[in-house]
Amino acid sequence: MEYEKMLTKGALKSIMNNEDVKDPVMQVLGVRKITAAGANERYRLLISDGHNLNSFAMLATQLNGMVTSGELNEFSILQIKRHIISNLTDRSKGSKQVMILIDLAVMVPGDLVGSKIGDPKPIIDNSGQVVENGISASDSTPQSNSLPKPRSVQASVIDNGLQRDIDVSNIHPINSLSPYQNKWTIRARVINKGPIRTWSNQRGEGKLFSMDLLDESGEIRATAFNSECDKFFDMVEVNKVYFITRGSIKTANKKFSNLNNDYELTLSSETQIFPCHDFDDSQMPALKFNFVQLSQVKDVDVDGIVDVIGVCQTAGELTKLMSKTTRKELKKRDVTIVDQSLSSVTITLWDTQAEDFDGSLQPVIAIKGSRIREFMGSKSLSLSGSTVMQINPDIEEAHRLRGWYDSLPSNVEFNSISTRSDAGANSQFLTIKGAQLAQLGSGDKADYYSMYSHLIFVKSESALYKACPKPDCQKKVIDRNDGTYRCEKCNDETENFKYRLMLSAQLSDSTGNQWVTMFQETAENLLGTTSAELGRLMEESKEEYSDVFQRQMFKLFEIRARAKMETYNNETRLKVSLVNIKPIDYKVASTKLIADIKRLSGISTSVM
Repeated sequence: MEYEKMLTKGALKSIMNNEDVKDPVMQVLGVRKITAAGANERYRLLISDGHNLNSFAMLATQLNGMVTSGELNEFSILQIKRHIISNLTDRSKGSKQVMILIDLAVMVPGDLVGSKIGDPKPIIDNSGQVVENGISASDSTPQSNSLPKPRSVQASVIDNGLQRDIDVSNIHPINSLSPYQNKWTIRARVINKGPIRTWSNQRGEGKLFSMDLLDESGEIRATAFNSECDKFFDMVEVNKVYFITRGSIKTANKKFSNLNNDYELTLSSETQIFPCHDFDDSQMPALKFNFVQLSQVKDVDVDGIVDVIGVCQTAGELTKLMSKTTRKELKKRDVTIVDQSLSSVTITLWDTQAEDFDGSLQPVIAIKGSRIREFMGSKSLSLSGSTVMQINPDIEEAHRLRGWYDSLPSNVEFNSISTRSDAGANSQFLTIKGAQLAQLGSGDKADYYSMYSHLIFVKSESALYKACPKPDCQKKVIDRNDGTYRCEKCNDETENFKYRLMLSAQLSDSTGNQWVTMFQETAENLLGTTSAELGRLMEESKEEYSDVFQRQMFKLFEIRARAKMETYNNETRLKVSLVNIKPIDYKVASTKLIADIKRLSGISTSVM
């Protein structure tokens, strides 16, 4: 009698009528193993809620071990934590409505229960017909033309000028999709579409793109490879609603997606995508954000995922760098955004997003799924493949933020989350003399700071050196004067070498001069050419080689410097190297100087 009270009576009938029943408790009355040709073993269950029974419940294959281990057996009482209802078609028996059990827990073993609970009967519909597999007997007979068709059975779509019909009576909500379904159709909004990416490895070459889909029930990622990539990329537009049918469903790789779904779609040669023209897309939810204020970013753990919105205060120059792992050229741009918390944070854009971004009009930026990064105590946000970035989105938060920013006084100051917390003066723009007086670089850690300086001299005659040609080695080679070069680090000899840059240069401002060092990437950015091209000019035309350096003389640059005391041959001295050097943005620099003047004027007034 106690076991009978545990069962969720009436749950089976509600579930087969597509009603939501949370965590129902059932009893297993029988377990039968079935094996389809070319498929894994599956287990079919006869389950009961004490009032009704269903003989077409299928156990998901990942739960097979519960049967083989004896944990799930006849008369067991179980709690169904997750299930889906799927229509399967049998040529001889027609359509069957099957309940697939995806996640469950055994509450009482069958050995303890020992018998059937209650007197469960087949489900009876309102007309008194027995429901077979969730379909009443009357539904299996042909319908007369005089009977009304089910509501919204078909939707017409136009594809390449041809009208096609989609059976929308079989639309599946996204959160019901699982690898155990073959035929399905979803109606979803495309909330994000990534760029086409290519790969090349030992197994060959290929390309792909991914898109994120959303409906009333949830979200899922879909990926198209090679021919499907060519077929669907131009067809699909962000924020449009589509019917999507067929494709493979597999477990999601959380390394590449942070969507709230255990599964993801792979589009196949059988996949069809049609625009949903006749559907009121206002009924379909749009992208949902869960914004946090920028002041809260500093409290989020590294690699955490957050949604943020802010006004673009400044946008840095597009820079190029070389990936240490793949040795491929990458493009990036740093963008600083601010919000009403009077905080600012730096966002790093990569490749296409970095190239296409225009911050000249200070747009509002909304970002879903940005990842927290930290470097030397400074936190910033990075965008990955699954991140969605919208410029000036038509949402209430964006309009409110725009009005707030446009009404700000010009002297307002923001607390930068992306400034090193242990850097002290490192967060400031300093003069050469100011950095020396602050004794930057004298501590255990390197100090970083920024400044505006003129480049007044470069030792061009010693700017290049011959280095080991191996991608992961930068060591200077020894010329053996017999057509070969030796690398002591690699303990190897080769007939080739590569040129690398190491510039020794002098900077100057109104307070003094400073010798600095620039290495490969920073030096190439300054000179606007590659070390390989400079090496060619040095060998073929000394005059053109010299001109490359002379073109940069006496220009004013914005500089990011690193200062550190280093010991060489028992001599300790301050070494200043440049992390970045770029032409000054006079508009940004002027805005900063005006703000500094007003801030200092306010301090002087308060003192007086």
